[in-house]
Formats: sequence, C-alpha cells, structure tokens
Amino acid sequence: MSDTWEVTAIRYGTHAKRKRHENFIGADPHDGDMPLDYFVWLIRNEERSIVVDVGFDEAEGRRRHRTVDRAPRDGLAMLGVDSAKVRDVIITHLHYDHAGTIEHFGEANFHLQEREMRFATGPHMARRTFATPYTPDHVCNLVRKAFQGRVVFHDGDREIAPGVSVHLLGGHTMGLQCVRVRTRRGWIVLASDAAHFFENMERSAPFPIVFSVADMLAGHDRIARLADSSDHIIPGHDPLVTKIYPAYSDSLNGIVFRLDADPSRR
Repeated sequence: MSDTWEVTAIRYGTHAKRKRHENFIGADPHDGDMPLDYFVWLIRNEERSIVVDVGFDEAEGRRRHRTVDRAPRDGLAMLGVDSAKVRDVIITHLHYDHAGTIEHFGEANFHLQEREMRFATGPHMARRTFATPYTPDHVCNLVRKAFQGRVVFHDGDREIAPGVSVHLLGGHTMGLQCVRVRTRRGWIVLASDAAHFFENMERSAPFPIVFSVADMLAGHDRIARLADSSDHIIPGHDPLVTKIYPAYSDSLNGIVFRLDADPSRR
C-alpha cells in the first residue's frame, strides 16, 4: 500500500459577516471584516479514502447564521466519493462545524481523541463559554456510534494508515487533534482549529474560542515541527487557502483545492 496521499480541501460554506476582532485574542474591536470559510478534507490514494471532519448542514447553518453552499457529502461526491461508503473519518474535534453530518457516513469508523469525548460530555459543558460551539445532537450522534463500536478512541498520537497520523494538541478544545499526511510535496499538517487562519500562527495571536491558551500556543509549535515547512501547514478556516492552492479542476474551481500541490506566494 502506498504511503503517499492526495489531499484536497472541499469548501462547503462561509461566514461572510465575521469581524477581524472575533478571530484574535486582544484584537482591536474597530477592525473591519475578516470572513472565514468552512472546509472538510479528503485524503486518498489508489487503495483508500479518509475523510477529515464532516461539517454541518443547512439547518445548523440557519440556526447559527452561516451560509452553507453545499452539503459536505455533495462536495465529496464531486470527487467521486460516496460518503455512505467511506470507511474511516477523522473527527478533529466535536464542534458543530466539524461533526454535524455524521449520519451521512453510514459505514464509517470515526477516529476521535478520548479526551475530546470526555470534554464534550463532561462538566465543562455546563459553562456556556465552552458549550456554545457544540451542538448536543451532534455529540449524541457520536455517542450512539460509540455504542455501536464505531468510534476508534485515541489517547495521544496514532497512525491511522501508513503516511497518515493524528496528533493530540488540545488548546482550542481539550481534545483537539491535527492530522499529518505524507504527500508528493512532503509532510503537510491539517491544523483544523489549532489555527483558524495563517495569521493565528504567524503572529502568535490565538483564536478567541479556546480551552487553554497555553496549549494552543504549544500546539502551534508542535505543528511547526510536524510539518516540513510553514508552507506545509493548512489552517482550518482561512479563505486564503482558496487563493493560494490550485483548484482540483476547472469544473471544481472555487470548491475543491489541491493541498498536495505547492501553494503560490502569499
């Protein structure tokens, strides 16, 4: 089996009205707009497909005033991947925008840090600060999968397949994990919400939704060690991803982007 993978980012939605001060601790509240995008990621080679995160649906988007352009499963279908037949899904953490369509992956095993499930079902959820980004039904859906024997719990770093591994970071949530992938251009890291934007890492300016600022900053350092260079780190929500990485094809321009290709200069 090959240990080199194709990696794509599939853009499924956006939050166009977000302000810059909402994306950095200590930012000036008078700063202007700084939208964020929503992605799921596909890792695949000749033998296997692995999905990273499952996004959220239109109903959740309406409730949270976000725009959903397409269901994540529809974005995967554009690449010839049937979500109902995917066998492995990595859930980086259980926030609404990463764990909201679990039911569309009917045959999958879900890879999750044990610490994240403990966080999302424990006493911290009694505090609005921590609970707001979670949707109880999403968490309950994964609990049900656990009862079916379809959640693979990890305690720290673990290889999912040759050339694909998860790494516990914490910070944004107690159990956030990133994903390291060997590609044709070297080792890349899907940071997920360890860094929403390139700037979060480059300016050492953490995102405000955070369980532990210290762990978030330590996570930035760890990601830098895991990736071959700063050009091999993919933030979780930065619209710049859609500008610096090439479209998968002309027909998928604006929707699917090749992360295993070299980015253009920012």
